[in-house]
Amino acid sequence: MSGDRPSPLVIERILRDRESIWQQIVAERDLNALTGRMLTSSAIALACYGAVLGFFHSPLMALTSALKLPLLFLVTLVICLPTLYLFNLVFGARLSVRQSLALVMVAITVTSMLAVAFAPISLFFLITANDYGFFKLLNVSILTLSALVGLRFLTSGMQVLNDNGLLAPEAAKVTVDERASAPASVQAVPAAVPAGPSPAAAPVAGQSAEPVAVPAGAAVAESTANGAVTTATAPAQVPTQWAGQPAGTSFPPGMLPPGYVAQRPWDGRTARRGEPTQRPASMTLLYIWILLFGFVGTQLAWTLRPFFGDPGQDFSFFRSIDGNFYAEILRIIGNL
Repeated sequence: MSGDRPSPLVIERILRDRESIWQQIVAERDLNALTGRMLTSSAIALACYGAVLGFFHSPLMALTSALKLPLLFLVTLVICLPTLYLFNLVFGARLSVRQSLALVMVAITVTSMLAVAFAPISLFFLITANDYGFFKLLNVSILTLSALVGLRFLTSGMQVLNDNGLLAPEAAKVTVDERASAPASVQAVPAAVPAGPSPAAAPVAGQSAEPVAVPAGAAVAESTANGAVTTATAPAQVPTQWAGQPAGTSFPPGMLPPGYVAQRPWDGRTARRGEPTQRPASMTLLYIWILLFGFVGTQLAWTLRPFFGDPGQDFSFFRSIDGNFYAEILRIIGNL
């Protein structure tokens, strides 16, 4: 699918053609429409899954859970998005608010769609295993798994933005400057193995190596790090001073000195291929932000409960705020 042809099934595009989603976010092209479709899809999917959760208690609880589960994700997003945006600004990233929002909405959309895909399984256990503790733990596990997959999409998208220089613009600027200052013609360096118009063997010890006449623009051999030999174009003028040659030794245009090996022009990526890539601060802060997002989401879920509805209690829209989410999960596991 193309990023220029919107589809109502935005999740299908995210899963099948995620690269076009990332490039659309990088280019900030039609982000309002994309974000709106993801918001609508997520709200509908989370409402459907919330209804399944609430049916354990009553139809009225199913209705309130269908409203509260989308609210849980969206309010968590509203609380945490400014932190993500400011984190990026502090460390020099060039992400806009719309780009940050679109990235997080991709993660929420994947989470909500994966959760609603588990809805039939949750409904099956609701019918066949009518146990409150087990049903609650099952659905918490489903939502946790879905959220982890969704956040994996978020890190993938941020990595693409990093590759496009939006997270480390200063490093990207240095790379561009270096590439612009690199010579356009083929550079020449001395080497231990001579090369001519075709690959040749090294001279035998004790024999003198003579300069090789090669017309400018002709193909000469090129040695690579792994021992392979390829061809490159001979320069019009070679340097006048070579390692191992007496001072003042020079070679006229079209003459290659002994041990000449041609190199391809520096393209920035080749020079860095063997070097470790330094993770930008924005990527490190993203993982911190993901933990923050998880803590805020779980605490907000505890504040907005009930989502399932204890069958031993009457219906209520909210419960009193006591305890915490993690203590409740440990208590449920202990009871099982």
